[in-house]
Amino acid sequence: MSWWPFRPEEKKESFVEEYLALFKSSIPPIRKINQLEFIVLDTETTGLDVKKDHIISFGAVKIKEGKIRVDSAIELYPESSKSLANTAKIHGLINRENLLSPKTFSQKLLSYLGSGIIVGHHVNFDLEMLQKISSPFGLKSFPNPHLDTLDLAVRLEYGPHINWNEIPMREFGLDQLCERYQIQTEDRHTAAGDAFLTAQLLIKMLKSAETKGIDSFGKLFR
Repeated sequence: MSWWPFRPEEKKESFVEEYLALFKSSIPPIRKINQLEFIVLDTETTGLDVKKDHIISFGAVKIKEGKIRVDSAIELYPESSKSLANTAKIHGLINRENLLSPKTFSQKLLSYLGSGIIVGHHVNFDLEMLQKISSPFGLKSFPNPHLDTLDLAVRLEYGPHINWNEIPMREFGLDQLCERYQIQTEDRHTAAGDAFLTAQLLIKMLKSAETKGIDSFGKLFR
């Protein structure tokens, strides 16, 4: 009996190869923020454990030329074997229609993301959950630049040199930031609704960032 400690690498599906090919060149640091494309996304899940829980809803909308492109908004529902009962009170999802297989979901996801800048509130969690569902098809990680609106909010209020131990994190939830930036919080705790709120928040924060000299890709990701 032979034993080999390493798992074989997942073969990349053609749609993953096509997606990864978009990143042969990087975004120039001098490119102005209003020339960038942002993909603002959110996921609703069965819980907060990346290993055990599943995505039940994905929502996203694009920002181009500094404007939210409402006609670009999407909401997708991947198949899940997990019960929705424990989280239905939060996201309101009980009976979902037009469920997508993991492969179809991943194809639509990568086609939608393209090479845009991924944005979310606590975006690393969303990316981990999305990578989990796409990993069987050969996606190891998302090469897109990504921006967390929580991190940007803290940077704008406390400056670039942050001691995270001193940050009152409760003041930087999505609800709290929307209130601070005078954004009405409608359709909360749905993936599409939260993505749209986060997009509105991003627009306002980028305008604030510009007044502080953050006006290009390089400065935004410094």
